[in-house]
Amino acid sequence: MISSIAELISDRIGAMPAGERRAAQTLIANYPMIGLKTVAEFSAAAGVSSPTILRFVARLGFQNYPEFQSALQDELAAQLQSPASRTLNPASPGGGAVSPMLEATLENMRETFRHLSEKQLADIGALLAARRGKTFLIGGRFTDPLARYMAAHLAIVQPDVYHLAGQESIWRDRLIDMGKRDVLVIFDIRRYQDSLVRFAETAHQRGVQIVLFTDQWLSPIARFARHVIAGRTAVPSAWDSSAALFVVAETLIGAVTRQLEADGAKRIRELEGLR
Repeated sequence: MISSIAELISDRIGAMPAGERRAAQTLIANYPMIGLKTVAEFSAAAGVSSPTILRFVARLGFQNYPEFQSALQDELAAQLQSPASRTLNPASPGGGAVSPMLEATLENMRETFRHLSEKQLADIGALLAARRGKTFLIGGRFTDPLARYMAAHLAIVQPDVYHLAGQESIWRDRLIDMGKRDVLVIFDIRRYQDSLVRFAETAHQRGVQIVLFTDQWLSPIARFARHVIAGRTAVPSAWDSSAALFVVAETLIGAVTRQLEADGAKRIRELEGLR
């Protein structure tokens, strides 16, 4: 699979001049719709000139603005695919089900980490280990098990870690306990969950720092997130795969555990003593 525009931005934003970086940030915050508008509308939203938008598009590897928009339209179509539509895809040549699935999953992991910088992982690990406030984790219909798994591990090495489960009204009530010192980790992949978007927006308004685990097409929650991990999820199946995001979560669990080595080890010993 070719790189998504969000992945291209992640790879190249470090080399962008300030104006192009503003264009990139505006696109990520309004992905992908602002890129489907005219150059003049995109430039006005980003507060940069039209030539800057065209230079930004060229830096991503596109020959012109229509080619850039065509790629965004393809991504939007992929983003809106349902499991029913994906069951109509032709079977892979070779017949067996295991090999194509395994190869696609391994490729998803490789591509996910290829577009994740060491600095981004370090920054997210430091944020989760900072212990300035509370850490809340939540996921969607199929990704909440990842949130629960990550919360269970982080809660062993540091206090004030909470997995938000149950009905929307229950976890919306927890917003009263969230503020600027807290971190909210959200897992959300296509087709994105409206209740999570609403929850993230309200948390953002309260100053909560959001870390988003999503797919290469970007959940709308990206516009509220301080950090976005865009993992590969597409596999030859009616269902998307969360395997790459799971490995990223485990990588961050390990990073946080190492950073909290002394306090974490003490906490683990105390927990063992209570059993």
